[in-house]
Amino acid sequence: MHEEQSGVPACGHRNPPGAHFCDTCGARLPMPCPRCHAINRSDANFCSRCGAGLGDARRTDAAPASAPSASPDSLSATESDSAPARPEPMLPAKHVANDRLDAFASFDPLPLPAESTKGLFADEPDDEARLERMVRSNRRLQQRRNPQRAWLLGAVGVSVVSAVIAVIAVGVFWTHNEMPSASAPRLVGTNPPATRAQDGEPATIAQSAPASTGPPDTTVQRYQPAPTAPAKAPAGAPGQPSAGGEVKFVVPSEPPSYDAHREETFALIHPAAPHYNTLLRIDPLDPTGTRVVADLATSWTVSSDKRTYVLKLREGVKFHDGSEMTSRDVRATYQKIISPPPGITSVRRGEYLQIETVQAPEPYVVAFKLKWPSPSFIHSLASPWNWIYKADILERDVHWYEKNVMGTGPFVFVEHVKGTRWIGRRNPNYWDRGKPYLDGYQALFIADDAAQVSAIRSGQAHIQFRGFSPAQRDDLVRALPDKITVQESPWNCGLVVAINHDKEPFNDASVRRALSLALDRYRAASALSQTAIVREVAGVQVPGSLFATPPAELVKLAGYSRDIRESRSEARRLLAKAGVPDGFAFVLKNRDVPMPYAYIGRWLADEWRQIGLNVRHEIQSSGQYFKDLRTGNFELSTDFQCGYVVDPDLDLYKFQSRGRSDANYGGYTDPVLDDLYVRQSRTVDPAQRRRYIRAFERRLLDEQAHYISTLQWHRIVPHRSSVRGWTITPSHYLNNQLDTVWLAE
Repeated sequence: MHEEQSGVPACGHRNPPGAHFCDTCGARLPMPCPRCHAINRSDANFCSRCGAGLGDARRTDAAPASAPSASPDSLSATESDSAPARPEPMLPAKHVANDRLDAFASFDPLPLPAESTKGLFADEPDDEARLERMVRSNRRLQQRRNPQRAWLLGAVGVSVVSAVIAVIAVGVFWTHNEMPSASAPRLVGTNPPATRAQDGEPATIAQSAPASTGPPDTTVQRYQPAPTAPAKAPAGAPGQPSAGGEVKFVVPSEPPSYDAHREETFALIHPAAPHYNTLLRIDPLDPTGTRVVADLATSWTVSSDKRTYVLKLREGVKFHDGSEMTSRDVRATYQKIISPPPGITSVRRGEYLQIETVQAPEPYVVAFKLKWPSPSFIHSLASPWNWIYKADILERDVHWYEKNVMGTGPFVFVEHVKGTRWIGRRNPNYWDRGKPYLDGYQALFIADDAAQVSAIRSGQAHIQFRGFSPAQRDDLVRALPDKITVQESPWNCGLVVAINHDKEPFNDASVRRALSLALDRYRAASALSQTAIVREVAGVQVPGSLFATPPAELVKLAGYSRDIRESRSEARRLLAKAGVPDGFAFVLKNRDVPMPYAYIGRWLADEWRQIGLNVRHEIQSSGQYFKDLRTGNFELSTDFQCGYVVDPDLDLYKFQSRGRSDANYGGYTDPVLDDLYVRQSRTVDPAQRRRYIRAFERRLLDEQAHYISTLQWHRIVPHRSSVRGWTITPSHYLNNQLDTVWLAE
């Protein structure tokens, strides 16, 4: 037990208590906060999350405090009706929270037992019988559970596991030579508590205990439970959520439609997410953006071969029209996402190639049968985009949700006045009793950067969930030193350039490669990071993450060399060889979101002029921008690669061939890329998976240059200190339901 208290680095060595560096590999070890249990840098003096002093934690070998006590009702059942959330301590006005997080966004693929590797992807002959056994097993588990015994075991389990997780970090994924800052973030993977499955039986994931850490367990999937929601405190109670009030936040763009299965922009998910729920969700209080917790599903079981997932749904959940949500609605939702009917766009269907069937064997049970084991599948079920729709509506009109809003979420839709505001009010019949805390919210549509900052400074708005530039952050802190809290995080997002493969000369790989060679990414990262929300040079994975390309390998890709003169000379040679004349003119289309689209667009146009091209930079409204992307009405256009959890399956699906991915706006077909995507997805060995991802990256960005990658973003959210219960994550698609948010004013 004492050995585990100092954490486990990437080498797997368990260090003695009080150690600051691994005595095997030399990696810096994490520092647990004695108050909130957040993992901090080993040299930190104060917790980056709650501000508590870390001196005592550094001087003692004692385990961190156990998890807060909970009532028997909160620990007795996996399908507890309550969910999150301890109120988040707020930081002093000038304190920057989560600046370069020590942990965020990925996990190791789960290795399979050796005996299961033979015939790994062969179909099991008796799927229906196996599914029925899992359903019966899940039902028996719920029926057998004794509340008092479960409370006792759950309380012990929570205390023990919480003590372990506070100090154990699996894998130091951020390396000192890759990141410029001593406070570079690290990625942490976790394993769940579970009952070890017997041969032929499912592994049951227990929701009543937090995830443990350590080497991957071959019998269970990663999982983290939802904490229990506290009872509503009276308004003004110190440190406790206050009931009432209306939060106002800025949204820099308008949604093209209301259908989350169709769209991929913050302009929809920010104002509309509070109206919906998903099967699972990412813990809204987890700054790493990785821990999966319950939402509409209360528990799940995973078969021993990792190919069948059976989820138990909450009973009594009502849509806003008063009808009850059942497994039929879940099945219809996922059928729309993974197999959209003709004429329906589903931008994430390429993420779900592993799904073979979706079944609803009982009103409150849904089952997913996979073609192969998928280490990312639980995170896929926690996608913030997979809003659960009503089956009856989809059967009548599959386009209905494009222009209408109606879900099961904590807030009911009131109105959307285009160009002005979006209003939601508290759902009095929400299934999570005591939530939401707010009476309602307003999303204010403000496109201009300066006007957004002014709205926060004047008190017209409390927060802008997407992010501001360093200069805008500093402006707000200077203007409101005692009223602004700043939260910062790495960001799983970057701008890319879509190249229309149906337009000449861009159908020539050498021309596309020349466009990438012309870009001085390193100079741009240094300069633009001072004024825009960009920071690092990246490939297809977030820099420093588990499967990210090391800098020594990245420089070998076209356009990533530090010798810009040589790169541009090669670019001009390729253009001449392809017959592209000096002064060739084309249009770069861009979105009317200044930060960072305008900055990146101007930089791209200027860089291409350096190799003799005549570029016109055309700004479009978001609606027209997405329309042109989807219809191929462009030569070159800015695009984005933004994910909700750092994982190759979730981050790379967009780049598959046209027909497999509705988010591939370049319009190319590349069977080699498609094969590499599936190979990395099916591979459980991290080293082999990394090789497939490197090959995918070379094919995408270098050999064929289907897309051009620019710079990785960095997320900075300065907000009114009165906003409580909101935690920044590495994705601006997460933590937008607003059920945990409250106002301290």
